[in-house]
Amino acid sequence: MAELTVGEELFTRRYSVDRALLVRYAGASGDFNPIHYNERVAREVGLDGVIAHGMATMGLAGAAVTDWAGDPGAVIDYGVRFTRQVLVPDPGEVELTVTGRVGALDPDAGTVRVDLAVTVDGKSVLAKAQAHVRPR
Repeated sequence: MAELTVGEELFTRRYSVDRALLVRYAGASGDFNPIHYNERVAREVGLDGVIAHGMATMGLAGAAVTDWAGDPGAVIDYGVRFTRQVLVPDPGEVELTVTGRVGALDPDAGTVRVDLAVTVDGKSVLAKAQAHVRPR
């Protein structure tokens, strides 16, 4: 941890989000809300189309942190605020970009706060996305 500095970029990960991912996430989570797979229903409720599950977006961002940490158990706290829907075209996909930077260091606790920028097409989809990690 001594080699880390506040503001340092730790990683950038890119994830493709398509309708197949939404179906797999729905099956894994049990969240079968039709706004995540049915264009007609999504539009009837006022959306611009099918949207990704917020928790899937949060999960992908969290996966970027655990990949960097090398151990999911190293993540001691993680939270986000949802700010924008992720529209998923059919056919096609969107690219979710997750960039992690050192937000703060706590040498006494041996932890680093990782601040995440999570974007689609350059627009933020998660705010206050932060993970507290105890690196090895």
